[in-house]
Amino acid sequence: MATTTIIDAQYYVFLFLLCLSSTLLLQFFFKKSKPAGATHLRPLPSPPALPLVGHIHLLTKYVHICFQKLALKYGPLLFLRFGSFKFLLISSASVVTEVFKSNDVAFASKPMSVFEDRLIFANIGFIFSPYGEYWRYMKKMTVTELLGSKQLQRSHNVRREELHRYLKKVLEKAQESEVFSLGTELMKLTNNTICRMALSTRCSEEDNEAEKIKELVDGSLELGMKLAMVNMAGPLKKLGVWMYGKEDREINRKCDELLERIWKEHEERAKRDGGVDREDKDLMDILLEAYHDEKAEFKINKNQIKAFILDLFLAGTSTSTDAMEWAMANLINHPEVMKKAREEIDSVVGNRRLVEETDLPNLPYLQAVVKETLRLYPPGPLLPRRTHEACELRGFDIPRDIMVVFNFYAIMRDPEAWENPNEFIPERFLSSNKEKAHQNFNFVAFGAGRRMCPGATLALTLMNTTVASMVQCFDWKVGKDGDRVNMEPEAGLHLKLAEPLQCRPILRFHLFSS
Repeated sequence: MATTTIIDAQYYVFLFLLCLSSTLLLQFFFKKSKPAGATHLRPLPSPPALPLVGHIHLLTKYVHICFQKLALKYGPLLFLRFGSFKFLLISSASVVTEVFKSNDVAFASKPMSVFEDRLIFANIGFIFSPYGEYWRYMKKMTVTELLGSKQLQRSHNVRREELHRYLKKVLEKAQESEVFSLGTELMKLTNNTICRMALSTRCSEEDNEAEKIKELVDGSLELGMKLAMVNMAGPLKKLGVWMYGKEDREINRKCDELLERIWKEHEERAKRDGGVDREDKDLMDILLEAYHDEKAEFKINKNQIKAFILDLFLAGTSTSTDAMEWAMANLINHPEVMKKAREEIDSVVGNRRLVEETDLPNLPYLQAVVKETLRLYPPGPLLPRRTHEACELRGFDIPRDIMVVFNFYAIMRDPEAWENPNEFIPERFLSSNKEKAHQNFNFVAFGAGRRMCPGATLALTLMNTTVASMVQCFDWKVGKDGDRVNMEPEAGLHLKLAEPLQCRPILRFHLFSS
């Protein structure tokens, strides 16, 4: 309830800023100007707009659903204006397929941040960096070294140990017939797993470093939501520096102090070990090797490494947690799907051991459950991009440096791409249907093209193994009485359950050491 109040307050502040921006820039709105670099533009489809404020009157608190309805009424490629903030909205599988098959480079940049030199939400990080030499180097390094098959295999025991710790906590809840917040415990699991993979630390009674990181991530996400709204105030987006500058500086200071200490610890350990290729090498170790490599094709600096680590937490903790919570909510509300997934697990794994990551290739239906969840409830329903160069799309001239928003929520519920798009049907991801979805970019839960999330394999591995373990080891009831899960989403830019999932686990098999 408190979160909704905060969002509503920020929403009205956002509206006020846009109206103020529009009023001050009135002269520009009556000029028939063209975007830079564009000539003889064919006008893009656009809903009827109001003077000054544009389409802001059409906004609702569920932005992704609002955009979906606009696309269904006016078309899959729209031009929208909120005050002085202008952007293209892409909402169909066919248009997004054309973008990533024919114009991937043109759409490969991200919006520029107003906090250019900060560690979080800044242009020095991997997620928000411009498309260029630095981004290409970090993408190659991420795919081959940081999140490549060798490093994922090296960190296998870390994920297994953290999953077992989580399951023991659930066992305690089951033994006490206790109702608990599933999302809260899943957040601890994902946070501890990424902390250990990246920095060789976790949350415990003796060392609460991972908990500090979680607090910083939560604060950063809240700040990011505020900045996303203020950035839509056009030229007045610099007001964000004034309004939230103090909060931004404080979070950045804490992040820098924490990462600086961890940096020094890793440097000292590397000196002691003499640079040996240890089996427990974490992501910070790999980044430090690149930092000291005089022959590297791109010389990364200290702040870029720190920003990359923070990007990993921002992109990987809450998103995976929310996706697993949605998956369990769907399974509870669809007992026939739960039964089918459990039968598959029992037939492949049996009841004498816990499901392992190596079992996942033999669990296609379980994987389909997770993918169908991501299709219906992508944690990041709206993906912002910025055109890197001018291009043509659907007969329209798209200028360079224009904001583009992909509505993944609408794309993955496109009735032209999916049969019964709003229904939970995991079978659609089995056999040939699976390949068709990926080839035509109907399934874009992790993005697509050059800037597709490089952590998709890790995220799916973690989500599939965790959901499989929960299905294998426990029955699940909502609250004390076993009601259905309320699937209403929370308002905001991040897609999560409005009401945290409160579950009572019932033990089936005790397959992990006590």
